[in-house]
Amino acid sequence: MARSKEQARETRHRRVRKNVSGTPAKPRLTVFKSLRHIYAQLIDDVSGKTLAAASTMDKEVGTGIKHGGNVEAAKKVGASIAQKALGKNIKNVVFDRSGYKYHGCVKALADAAREKGLDF
Repeated sequence: MARSKEQARETRHRRVRKNVSGTPAKPRLTVFKSLRHIYAQLIDDVSGKTLAAASTMDKEVGTGIKHGGNVEAAKKVGASIAQKALGKNIKNVVFDRSGYKYHGCVKALADAAREKGLDF
């Protein structure tokens, strides 16, 4: 039986997560995208807590966006998560693209976060 795209992505994500882990000093910046929205979280895997989160569903990010699943929306989410991270004195992160290709929305989010001051 053939696997769907989503099942293949989840398999890639699990394979990468064996080696990628976030710490309190260097949390994991993870990305999830759907057709309508894009989400980013800073996660401390040692304690299992989310340190900061941003998405196109947030009021400050979602205003002025026609559609939450495009590159422009991803840039705003990347800038927002970087701003929240720097507000908590987090500069270095580990990037987890969650099995998605580093292209389009994922690349735009990462580039915007780097422009605002995050190192990864």
